[in-house]
Formats: sequence, structure tokens, C-alpha cells
Amino acid sequence: MLFSSISFLYYFLPLTLVLYFAVPRAFKNFILLLASLLFYGWGEPKYVALMGISILLGYGFGLLVEKYREKRAGKILCALSVCISLSFLVCFKYADFLIQNVNGITGLQLSLLGLSLPIGISFYTFQVISYTVDVYRGEKAQKSLVGLGTYIAMFPQLIAGPIVRYSHIAGQLTGRKYSWHGAAWGIRRFVIGMGKKILIANQLGELCGIFRASQEKSVLFCWLYAVGFTLQIYFDFSGYSDMAIGLGKILGFDFQENFNYPYISSSITEFWRRWHISLGSWFRDYVYIPLGGNRKGRGRQLFNILVVWMLTGFWHGAAWNFILWGVFFAVLLTVEKLWLLKKLEKSRLLSHAYTLFFVMLGFVIFNGESLGQAFSDLAGLFGGGGLPLISQEALYCLSSFRNVLLVGALGATPLVRNLLRKLSENPTGGKIRNLLEPAVLTLLLLIMTAYLVDGSFNPFLYFRF
Repeated sequence: MLFSSISFLYYFLPLTLVLYFAVPRAFKNFILLLASLLFYGWGEPKYVALMGISILLGYGFGLLVEKYREKRAGKILCALSVCISLSFLVCFKYADFLIQNVNGITGLQLSLLGLSLPIGISFYTFQVISYTVDVYRGEKAQKSLVGLGTYIAMFPQLIAGPIVRYSHIAGQLTGRKYSWHGAAWGIRRFVIGMGKKILIANQLGELCGIFRASQEKSVLFCWLYAVGFTLQIYFDFSGYSDMAIGLGKILGFDFQENFNYPYISSSITEFWRRWHISLGSWFRDYVYIPLGGNRKGRGRQLFNILVVWMLTGFWHGAAWNFILWGVFFAVLLTVEKLWLLKKLEKSRLLSHAYTLFFVMLGFVIFNGESLGQAFSDLAGLFGGGGLPLISQEALYCLSSFRNVLLVGALGATPLVRNLLRKLSENPTGGKIRNLLEPAVLTLLLLIMTAYLVDGSFNPFLYFRF
């Protein structure tokens, strides 16, 4: 079930909220857990049992780790829990990739498992792992199975993040607060996120689809595709994160921000502090720092960066282009740490152009269906393969999509946010905003509903991870 769907907006969500706020506080987690399992089962009924097993294992290991964490057994139990959680991820997400590569290297003909990828397994697996590790590090184990199940299966962030850490919301599972102000903020955030998704990301997705199907590619068309996909993935994923954060707020939870205008960055280092913040902090706290971080010398630090970014790439998908994408950014981050960061400080304009250029190249690699296609797309940006500079189809697409590209480019900066903030600081402007905002959001919701009824292009990119 998609957030941006009629069934979610006008059936599932209203019914869930009515039940959630109708029951006493002691039963809210139970209602939220049932609703979350229904939400997941709507699209993946055969894998609800897998999620149930993950919850039960996380619950049992959490209690055992807490009991024995002062002893060697606690460390062993924590490691065992992490390995079991990762084994599920490896089995469903990476097994066929590994078998294919073993067959290619050895000449064997091992049969592929052919398992479909459970939606959101990369996200909820990391949440189970963070819970167990947090308990080992001193966090109190969740004594309520329903409470832990609510944390792991919570539908707002279940299938595409942000990756909510147990330590961040442990207290909220039993002591969250509700208010009309919080609910209004959550609704506003949700509607804006859905607007990002339906009105910008989906339109840019059509541009990328036209490029992929085109037999009339050109250098201009390749750059339109690179810019289009770079904006599409931002509005797709940040839009989903906005919706998740907004829904969480309505339900009384404060989720971590996941994006902070990454395209205004002046270095790759800054970009990754602003993009998919929950994933970056997860790898920092559960992989980079345990490996030694920057505490064991420069050589070890650079090795740790390479490991973390290869894993980051591999987390996104079982394909070599994702691994290459991770290595690509590992190299850039290494170069910046060794000598480039100080040079970038000399010119904000050049550093910003440098960052956007390499981020776009990275996303071209990221979106390739194979290494060959990724390299072909990269070559096309620079006229490789004998492509002409301009084609009629490219000019047509530029004319057709120029408005959404312009809106996307402006929307990826804090310009609109800053203008609204300045408006609110003025007493008269604040009154005008308070008066108009509900009407604008309602109109935006009606327009998006019309798009959904029309059955427009509506995938979520991060569902495949």
C-alpha cells in the first residue's frame, strides 16, 4: 500500500486514526501494531510471518542481552542476534547475486533461489539490529512485545525509512504526547511530502522513463536525464520521509529528520551529512565507529571509509553498480579528507558546482540497471558512443518538462522555506499565512487526489531497497 494512494488516504489512514485515538492510551500501541501489520500485509501478505519472526527474535534477544550484557555471554548474544538478522537480509536480498557471481567465477551452475525481495526489509532489519546493539550498550530492553513490535513494524516508516533508532524513541513508546498543534504540523508535513512525490517526483520519473525508452538519445538528452533523475530521487525519497515524519507526529512520535537540502552542499562530505541522514548516522554509529573510526590513524580511517561506503552501496541493492556507486563516493570522500576540502573553501560557487556535478554522476551510476548501462549513460554525458549534441526528442522533452525541472531545482533549495519564515515573522504576514495555508493545503490535496484517481505514474524508488 502506498501513502500516495486512494486506499491509504481515504480508507486505511482515517480508520486507523479513529481507532487509535478512540482507545485508551494503554491500547494505542496494540492498535498501531495491528494497523502496521495490516498495512504491510496489504502488499506483502506472505512476508508478514518473516516480520513477525524478526520481532520475536529481537524481543527475545533484547531481554537476554540486557540480562547478560555485563558478561561475555551478552556480547555473544548480541553478535548472534545481529548475525541472524543479517542472515535474513542476505538470504532474501543478496543470495541470488552471490550465487550468480560464484557461478560466473567458478563455472558452476548452482540454482538461484528466486526469492522475491520483501518490501522494506533493509529498513526494519537495521532497526532490529540497532535495538539489540542499543540494549547491549546500556539501553533498557523493551519488556512489552507489543511495544517492540510497534517500534519495528510502525507503518509510517516501515517500508522506506527514515531508519528510526530505538534509543531515539524508546521513551515515546510509552510516554508520547498528543496535541492539536502537533497533529496540524504533521498533516502539513504529510501533504507537502505527498506533493513532492506526486507533483514533482512522478513527473520527473516520466522524463527518465522516456529517456530510457528512447532510440534518439543525444548529449543534451543524457544531461536532461541526469538532472531529472537527480531531482526525482530527492523529491521521491525526501517526500516519503516528510510523509513518514508527518504521520509520526500525528501519532505522537518525533522521528529524526532525514534530509536537509543536500543539493546546496559545497562538498561531498557536506552532501552526505544532509542526504539520508538516518542511514548515514546508522553506518557511522554501528559500523564506522566500531571499526575504529578515525581513532587508529589516517590509513585505518581511510580503510574504514571504504568499508562503510561499499556496504552503503551494497545496502541499496544486490548489483555491482550499487557497489561501484559506494566506492565512487568513498574515493571522493577520501580525496576531500586528504587535501581537497581546504581548497573547496576558497570558492563557494566552484565548490557547489563540483558537488552537484559528481553527485549527478553518482546517481547516473546508481540508476543503471547494470554496470554496462551505467557506463553507457556516463559516456553519453560526454558524447560517448557517437551521440549527437542535440536531438529533436531531447528538445521536445526540454520544452515539455522545463517547468517541473525549474520547480524542482528551486524546491531543492531552502528558498521557499526562508520566504515563508520571513513572512511569518511579520505580524501581518503571519496572519495571512495562517489564513491561507489550510486552503492551499486542501487545494493541494484535491489536486493530488485527482492525479491518483487518474492512475498516473506513481512508483516509490526506495521500495526496491
